[in-house]
Amino acid sequence: MKKHNFLIAILLGITLIGCGDTKKGENSLFTIDDSAFPVHFTSPESVSIGILNPNSKEIDSIAYFVNDKKVGSTKGSEKLKFELKDQKLGYQYLKATAYFGSDSSDATKRIELVSNITPKLLKYKIINTYPHDTTSFTEGLEFHDDVLFESTGQKGDSYLRKYDYKTGKIIKQIDLDSMYFGEGITFINGKLFQLTWQEKTGFIYDAKTLKLEKTFKFDKNIEGWGMTNDGKYIYQSDGTEKIWKMDPATQKLIDYINVYSGDSKIKAVNELELIEGKFYTNVFEKDAIAVVNPNTGAVEGILDMSGLRKFLNVKPTDVLNGIAYNPKTKTIFVTGKNWNKMFEITVFE
Repeated sequence: MKKHNFLIAILLGITLIGCGDTKKGENSLFTIDDSAFPVHFTSPESVSIGILNPNSKEIDSIAYFVNDKKVGSTKGSEKLKFELKDQKLGYQYLKATAYFGSDSSDATKRIELVSNITPKLLKYKIINTYPHDTTSFTEGLEFHDDVLFESTGQKGDSYLRKYDYKTGKIIKQIDLDSMYFGEGITFINGKLFQLTWQEKTGFIYDAKTLKLEKTFKFDKNIEGWGMTNDGKYIYQSDGTEKIWKMDPATQKLIDYINVYSGDSKIKAVNELELIEGKFYTNVFEKDAIAVVNPNTGAVEGILDMSGLRKFLNVKPTDVLNGIAYNPKTKTIFVTGKNWNKMFEITVFE
């Protein structure tokens, strides 16, 4: 088991996270009693929330909150037991508001909810190998109507390309203005969405003509990395452990999940593809793909893609990037930045 976990750590580049920090309250009348708290909580554990009362105040009642949402109240100084099964992975902020006489006082504490799943080490089989343009700094890869589309990065050399993946022949190419660094793409509702890296700007094209219809600004102060969708919402990564949920009609970010492998955050979540109900994401600068539960953020499987390098003529800095699922063939296509090849694979346990 230790060897298994060590391999996962190497593939994903994860770092262990320490215990949750205390979020300081507005005063020191009360504190959350964390004497029985574990280093990490896992779903579906429960947390028993109570307070320490060093000044022996006569408490009338306590209202308890998790992430600013009220989850219950008790009379006197009784504790409250709260199940964490419906909470997203990551930090949870506990608050207890104690009422005494005509006054009240808050006590706060931060805890961390981590995954209780040990990822499976998955395998792959190469079905076909195709040419890939070595000048393409791949950022996004997507199939639409059995045609492959690619988005590339680098300012002054970013473009959106539609091409015949079997031959590499370019069908159509849209060059981005030199101020933009192209990133992830996804097709939804007859539109093609494209992100940019640090310019906090996105583009919406007509899916058939690739005519630019709208330019939009991110409503959060984040970077643009990978992109995918489930037919209703768009999901995008920002180079951290977060995967954001976007409303394509408004381009507003409405929620997010945190990606965890066991008790460790997965930093630098990059290219995204939703395949059979799971996020497939490569981790930046790692020859690995993580299979992520889109509801919880838990990593359920790991694909070690380092074996592809023996078929390539690339530098170590030419990293894996680009995951596309072809629903017609039910196969996955993967490539990398400036790779000379693209691989069609199937995945199995």
